[in-house]
Amino acid sequence: MDRRQSIQSLLMGSAMVGALALESCVGGDKEALAQKVWDHQYGRTPKEMEHDSRLLAEVFFNEHEQKTIHRLAHLIMPANEHGDIDQAGTLEFIEFMVKEYPGFQSPLRGGLMGLDHRCRKEYGTPFISLTEDQQHEVLTSIAYPDPEAQVQRQEVSFFATLRNLVVTSYYTSAVGIAELGYQGNQPNVWDGVPQEVLEEHGLSYPEAWMPHFLDVTKRNTQAEWDDEGNLIT
Repeated sequence: MDRRQSIQSLLMGSAMVGALALESCVGGDKEALAQKVWDHQYGRTPKEMEHDSRLLAEVFFNEHEQKTIHRLAHLIMPANEHGDIDQAGTLEFIEFMVKEYPGFQSPLRGGLMGLDHRCRKEYGTPFISLTEDQQHEVLTSIAYPDPEAQVQRQEVSFFATLRNLVVTSYYTSAVGIAELGYQGNQPNVWDGVPQEVLEEHGLSYPEAWMPHFLDVTKRNTQAEWDDEGNLIT
């Protein structure tokens, strides 16, 4: 099982699905950003819509931070035949989340600063300017730290937080959900308890019940019962 499949398995068994993936452009026109919330109403109350509009109109990460996060996200979730983090709106999602939950702000901003400080110290340039091999080398030491290596706990914590946000953003987006093959609640046909189970318990359905099992063609038909509990329709 490769890394992407491992992540899928973890997510399918977790309660992480439920975050809001936004499609706005960070740093763009503020009115356009605020308007985006009206495209993602999801039953929001007027007060919630006002709250989201305010957050969408704000910008937390500066241009350099945005570029670094964007590059990190591509390294964490490489593009495949289903899509990539740009289609998932990952940068916009993380920008929204740090404003929705300010507790993310210091760890992420501090982590980005620490990452650049390390890269300047070791390579003489910030992370975004490293070669791809150098970037992989740095991230491997943080993502899979050697207990004997001189890796700061803050670096490991920062990367774990960012990785969780990137993965969450992708697998709660349209492209990520499509990759998982999640179908959501689907109408089906139920024709009662299996016959072998009924026979095992010495039970059977009254003949009058048989036409009234769940049928998607009749899903809007409301069942009616008489005063004695007998099914009418």
